[in-house]
Amino acid sequence: MPFLIRLLRALTLALALLAAPAVAFAQTAEEAFARFNADSFSDTARAIDILVQSAHPNAGVIIEALADGRLLAGGGAVAVKTKDGGLLDARTGQALSAEPAGVSAVRLNNNVRRAIQAALGSLGLINPDPVRRVAAAEAVFRARDVSALPVLEAAIAKESNDRARRALREAQAAILIVKTDAPPFDRIAAVDVLRERGDQDALATLRALPGDASPALREVQARAVSEIEGKLALWQAGQNLWYGLSLGSVLLLAAIGLAITFGVMGVINMAHGEMVMLGAYTTFVVQELIRANAPYLFDWSLAFALPSAFIVAGAVGIAIERGVIRFLYGRPLETLLATWGISLILQQAVRTAFGPTNREVGAPSFMSGAFELGGLAITWNRLWIIVFAALVFLALLAILKLTPMGLQMRAVTQNRRMAAAMGIRTGRIDALTFGLGSGVAGLAGVALSQIDNVSPNLGQSYIIDSFMVVVFGGVGNLWGTLISAMTLGVANKLLEPFAGAVLGKIALLVFIILFIQKRPRGLFALKGRAVEA
Repeated sequence: MPFLIRLLRALTLALALLAAPAVAFAQTAEEAFARFNADSFSDTARAIDILVQSAHPNAGVIIEALADGRLLAGGGAVAVKTKDGGLLDARTGQALSAEPAGVSAVRLNNNVRRAIQAALGSLGLINPDPVRRVAAAEAVFRARDVSALPVLEAAIAKESNDRARRALREAQAAILIVKTDAPPFDRIAAVDVLRERGDQDALATLRALPGDASPALREVQARAVSEIEGKLALWQAGQNLWYGLSLGSVLLLAAIGLAITFGVMGVINMAHGEMVMLGAYTTFVVQELIRANAPYLFDWSLAFALPSAFIVAGAVGIAIERGVIRFLYGRPLETLLATWGISLILQQAVRTAFGPTNREVGAPSFMSGAFELGGLAITWNRLWIIVFAALVFLALLAILKLTPMGLQMRAVTQNRRMAAAMGIRTGRIDALTFGLGSGVAGLAGVALSQIDNVSPNLGQSYIIDSFMVVVFGGVGNLWGTLISAMTLGVANKLLEPFAGAVLGKIALLVFIILFIQKRPRGLFALKGRAVEA
């Protein structure tokens, strides 16, 4: 009999222990719902913390509804209005047939909104999707909410994904840095975690170290800050180098057609920028036609725009050469004034046809967005423009080196009279060369439409830089144009952080002026009896 009594007591104690967590859960959840009914911002923020810490099954639904203004409270009731207009009991998640009496939307302020963001981040830490867990850890990292620390520690203990575990540990480190009562060893370890992360967010978190930190912690923090600053400085230099290569590719596209016409014909074409503009507007027209007639082909819009822009700009270039420039050979001043007048005519024609405001040119999906490579932020549109510039350069090089037309162009460039004596129709070569250079400028306009405003003044932004590239690299030399464009692009972006954009351009202009005093023919001068005369 005593044995049975002891057995019954043990079973009663075990049942009480099992029931205790459920009772505690009910009490904490009920406290949260009571605080929602209190209609106080501080009580609402505390209710959010209670729901997260108690791991209430409806916590995510309730907090999302609160963020959207769909959480109703009053008269002891708490209800969630669903996005489709239904009603749920916040306590049980059961559907309600009617709105409880006396309820109204729970009010929000900035403190409550911050609590909501932190809570949603904490709830996301236990999401089954590792991508969502990483995003939640990043949200907690930025919020540095101390109340999320228990959830973080539990999530780290059972995390199996390496990327998610690293993000969770970084979020934990960000909290421990600002948690004044955390063990000193844990805070020092947190500094090491943030140093390994090594980005601007980690640097800002380390600088937020509270004033009560121990000397040992401050020493570790100072070393970590110095190391991150040095690393970020190197990455920033790399980022500026990338921007320089990107700018150089744009200058190459804008200048390479000018290098061809200037080299073969000796014509200072002030309307070259308008050929670029025509290419950009051709892209706009092609996209508008696709949007209206075949929107499913929008990602292929640039594939249609490239040949169209080349044909349009090339045809206009041939018309200019046959109609105006061929009567002005050997008269550089008149040619300059004539092409400048043509540029004004083309600008006004475009204003009349399309209006003076900027036109929107969309980017295909494969050119949208960006990705990170180490500490570099690389946009897809700039990367594709660099690739495109390289392809255009190689194509022109192949035309000049491997085709009969290229051979004749090089012959005319080196000695026009001798080429004519050998039976080459120099007038035809002039027209085709001008058309080729103008067509390449049209291709540049397609590329520039993805990174710049499409307006009647688009070409004017690049004409001076194009002449600088051509003069610096050597008139008519493609390799010189390539090296010149990349050199000026990189130098411009490396000077900007120190001298500013305007002073940087002025410094480059002064450098080029001094350079051509020593080498009037540029980096790579063409050779031949005519060009050397």
